[in-house]
Amino acid sequence: MRLHRLEVTAFGPFADAQRIDFDALSGAGIFLLHGPTGAGKTSVLDAVCYALYGSVPGPRQAPGTSLRSDHAAAGTPTQVTLELTAGGRRLEITRRPEQDRPKKRGTGTTKDKAQSLLREHTGEGWQPLSRSHQEIGEEIEQLLGMSREQFCQVVLLPQGEFARFLRADEAARGRLLGRLFDTRRFAAVEAVLGERRRAAEARVRAGDEKVLHTAQRLAQAAGDGADLRAWPLPRHQPGDPGLAEAVRAWAAVARCSARERLTVAEYALAAVEGRHAAARRAAEDARELDRLQRRHAETVRRTAVLAEAAPERERVRALLDRARRGALVAPALELRGAAFAAHLAAAHAEAAARAELPPPLAEAGAEQLAAVEQRLREDLGALGAAHRAEQRSAEIGRERADLERESRAAEEQHQESAEWLERWESLRATLRERLDAAQQAATLAEQLAGRLEPARMHLEAARRRDAFAADAERAEAELLTAREESAAARERWLELKEARLRGIAAELAGALVAGEPCAVCGSAEHPAPARPAPGHVDRAAEDDAHALLEGAEAARAAVERRLAAAGEARAQAAAAAGDATTAELLAQSADLSSRHAAAQASAAGLHAARERLARAEREHAARSADRLAAAERAAARASRREALDRERASLETELALVRGDAPTVAARARTLEDRVRMVSGAAAALRRAESTAARLKEADDQLADAAFKAGFDTVDAAADAVLPEYERTALQSRLDTWQAEEAMLGDRRGESDTAAAAALPPAAPDAAEAYAAQAAAKLRTAGSAYDAARVRCADLDGLSRQAEQELRALGPLREAYDRVARLAGLTAGTSADNERKMRLEAYVLAARLEQVAAAATVRLLRMSGGRYTLVHSDARAGGRGRSGLGLHVVDAWTGSERDTATLSGGETFFASLALALGLADVVTDEAGGMRLDTLFIDEGFGSLDDQTLDEVLDVLDSLRERDRSVGIVSHVADLRTRVQAQLEIVKQRGGSRVLHRTGALTD
Repeated sequence: MRLHRLEVTAFGPFADAQRIDFDALSGAGIFLLHGPTGAGKTSVLDAVCYALYGSVPGPRQAPGTSLRSDHAAAGTPTQVTLELTAGGRRLEITRRPEQDRPKKRGTGTTKDKAQSLLREHTGEGWQPLSRSHQEIGEEIEQLLGMSREQFCQVVLLPQGEFARFLRADEAARGRLLGRLFDTRRFAAVEAVLGERRRAAEARVRAGDEKVLHTAQRLAQAAGDGADLRAWPLPRHQPGDPGLAEAVRAWAAVARCSARERLTVAEYALAAVEGRHAAARRAAEDARELDRLQRRHAETVRRTAVLAEAAPERERVRALLDRARRGALVAPALELRGAAFAAHLAAAHAEAAARAELPPPLAEAGAEQLAAVEQRLREDLGALGAAHRAEQRSAEIGRERADLERESRAAEEQHQESAEWLERWESLRATLRERLDAAQQAATLAEQLAGRLEPARMHLEAARRRDAFAADAERAEAELLTAREESAAARERWLELKEARLRGIAAELAGALVAGEPCAVCGSAEHPAPARPAPGHVDRAAEDDAHALLEGAEAARAAVERRLAAAGEARAQAAAAAGDATTAELLAQSADLSSRHAAAQASAAGLHAARERLARAEREHAARSADRLAAAERAAARASRREALDRERASLETELALVRGDAPTVAARARTLEDRVRMVSGAAAALRRAESTAARLKEADDQLADAAFKAGFDTVDAAADAVLPEYERTALQSRLDTWQAEEAMLGDRRGESDTAAAAALPPAAPDAAEAYAAQAAAKLRTAGSAYDAARVRCADLDGLSRQAEQELRALGPLREAYDRVARLAGLTAGTSADNERKMRLEAYVLAARLEQVAAAATVRLLRMSGGRYTLVHSDARAGGRGRSGLGLHVVDAWTGSERDTATLSGGETFFASLALALGLADVVTDEAGGMRLDTLFIDEGFGSLDDQTLDEVLDVLDSLRERDRSVGIVSHVADLRTRVQAQLEIVKQRGGSRVLHRTGALTD
C-alpha cells in the first residue's frame, strides 16, 4: 500500500483546503512531520485513517467528538480525499462526515448526512465504484488485509503504546496481540469447550439428582419397615461413582422386606373377615327383635289414647254438620250486608248535598233541582261572547304596553347613536394614530433584531476571552511550578547518577565471582574488591529518580500544551469579540435587548389596531342607517296606539253591562259554574238514596227465604251457624285423622309376629352393634395393612425399574463429561496435563509473539550496536498466573537475560520501535503479504542521544529498500537538520496550514 495524495478541508485544525503530496515526500525515503503543539500533526494521520475506514483512531473517536474544524466558514463542507495504490489498483476515496450547514432558504441550519465515494483510475480515467459506506469499508479492508485497529498499529506506529507493551504484564500483551492477529476463534474454542463442560457437568449432576430423587422415593415407599443400615444417601452425593451400586443393592433389600410383610398381612385379613361376618349377623337379629317389640308397645298405647277421645269426636261431628247448613245461607247474608252499606252511604251523601243548597231549595225534589240546573247552564252559555271581548281588551292593553316599551328603547338607541356619531371624527383620528405607531414599532423591531444577534455573539466571544485569559493565568502559574519541579527532579537525578558513577567500582565488584575473569580487567583473581561507601547509590535509586524526572517532564509538557491551547483559544475569542470590554458589550446587548423587546411589544398591536379601525368604520355606517330607520318606525307606532285606544274604549262599554257586580267576566262565569255543580250534585245524591233503599228491601226478603230453607228458625240463628272455610277444614281434618288412626291400629292388632316378639325377653341391640363395630374396625385395619403392603410392593417394583433405567442412561453422560472436562481443562490451562498453565489462545499468541520478537531483533541489533536481542519466554508465571507471553531482552555485553520493563527511556524507545516494525512485518505476512510502502512513526525520538539517533535513522533509512517511505512525527529540533524532506504544520489564528520542505521552502 502506498499513499499518493491527501486533501483535507474544514477538518480538525485545517479551516481551508490543504493538500499533502506524499509522492514528493517519499522521494527522499524518510520525511519529517513536525509543527508546534496543537498545530495538527496527529490530525494528518487521523485524516488518512478516516479516509480509509470512516473513523479516526482510538479515543479521538469518542461519542460527541466532531471532526469539523471550528475555524471553517459555515458554508465550507468538511471533506477528506485520499489517493492511494493498494493491490495494484489506483484508488481515490472521498468522505464527508455528518455535519450541519446553513439552510438554502431562510435562517438556521440543516444536517447533511455522511457521504462516501470510491473511484478507481483506469485507462479511461477515474471511474466511480461505490457510494455505500459499507461496500467501501469492505473493499478497503479486503484490499489492505487489515482492520482499522491493525492499520493503526502497523502503519501509524504508536511508540507510546509499544513502550507500554514492553512494560505490560502478559494479560495486557495478550489483549493487544489478540486484536492484531484475531485469535478470537481460539478463544471461542476455549469458550465452547468450557460451555460444553458445564453443560455435560449439569447433565451428569441432573442425572445424579434424578437418581437420588428416585432413591428418596424408594425410601418413602419402603416405609418404616425398611432397613436403613445400608441406605446410600448419607454416604453418596451427586457425582459419586459408587452411587449406582449402592442404590441397586438397597432397592433389592427393600423389595424382599416388602413382600414378606404382604404375606403376613394377607393371612391376618382372612381371619378377621370370618369374625366380622358372624358379628354382623348377630347385630341384625337384635335390631329386628327390638323393632317388633317397640311396634307392639306403640300399638297398645295409641289404642288407649283413641278410646279416651270418643266424646270429643262426637262434638266435632255435630259442629261440622251445623256449619255445613250455615254455609247455604252465607251468600244471602253477604248480599244483604252489601245493600245495607250502600244505602247508608247514599243517605249520608244526600244529607250533605242538601246542607249546601240555599234555603229555598233545601226540601226540593229531583225534578225541581234539574229545572234549576237547566236555567243556570243557559246563563253560563250567554257569557262566552263577553269572555272573548274581555280577552281582546287585555290583548290591546298588552300590545299598547309593548308599543310604549319599543318607543322608549328606540328613543334611547337614537340618542346613543347620535352621541356616538358626534364622537366619530375624534375616534377615527385616535385609531389612525395607534395604527401608525404600531407600524413604526414593527419597522424598528426589525432593525434592532439585525443588530442584536451580532452583539450577542460579540458578548459570548468576550466571555470566552475572559475565561481563557483566566485559564492562561492559572496555566502560567502551574507551568512555573512544573518547571521548578522538573529542574529539581533533573538535578536530583544527575546527583544520583554522578554518585553512582563514583561508586560504580563497588557495584562491579559485587558481581565478581571467584575464579571467573573480571569484566573490566579480565583477571581471574580479585585480591581487593571495592566495597560500597556509606550512602552508596544503586541502579534502582537512579532509575527511580529518572522515573520521577520523566513524570515531571511529562507534567511540564502537559501544562505547556494546555497553556498554548488556552492562548490560542483566547486569541480566537479576542478576534471575535473585538476591542470592547465584556461590561461594555453586556451593556450594549442589554440595551438592544430591552429596546427590541419594547419595539416588539408595540408592534404586536399592529393587527389589532387595523381591526379596531375597520370595526369602527363598519359601526359608523350601521349607526347612520339605524338613525333613519328609527324615525320611520316611531311614526308608525304613534298611529297604531291611537287605533288601539279607540277599540278598547268600545269593548269596555259592552263588558260593564255583562259583568254586573263581578270584577271580570271570568269571575262571573266561575260563580255560575259553582252553582251548577252544587245543584247537579244534590240531584244525583237524591237519586242514589232512592235506588239503594229499594235494593236493601229486596235483599231482606231473599235472606229470610234462604234461612227457612236451610232449617233455621230465624235469620240470627243462621248467621250464628256460619263458620269460616278454614275452621270447617280444620274440623274435617281432625275427623279424618281419628278415622285413619282407628283403621291403622286395627291392622296392627292383626299382626302375629309382633305379638310373638312381645312375648320374648327384651332385645339388646346396642351391645350387638358395639361388638359388630369392633369387628369392622379390626377388618378395616387388616385391609388397610394388606392394601398398603400390596401398594408398597408395586411402588418398589416400579421405582426400582425407574432407578435402573436412570442409572443406565447416566453411564454415557458420565463418560462424555470426562472427555469434555479433560479437553476444556487442557485448553483453559487448568488441567494437570498442561504443565505451563497456558490457555489455547495464549499458546497461539505465544507463537505469534515469538515471530514478532525474531523480526524485531533484526532491527534492534542494528539500533543497539549489536547489544540487545528480543526473545520470547514461555516460562511459567509465579503464583496463580498463566505463562506463554513473556518478553525478555538479552544483553550481549553482560550475557544476562532480563525483562523488557527494565530498559531505560532511550532503550525502551528503540526497542519499542524495533518491536513495532517487527510487528508490522508479521501482521503484513499474516494479512497475505500486502506490501506497506508508507509507514508513520509517532514521537519518542527525544529520549535518544546523537549516536543512537543516527543508528535508528540508519535502520529507518534501510526501510527505503524497494521504494518504501517512512514518515516521522516528532518535535525534536535535531531531526530537522538530519531529514531533508519535511511536512510542516503551521498553526495560525484562522486555522493551520501545511508546508512542504524539500531543501527549499515550497507551499
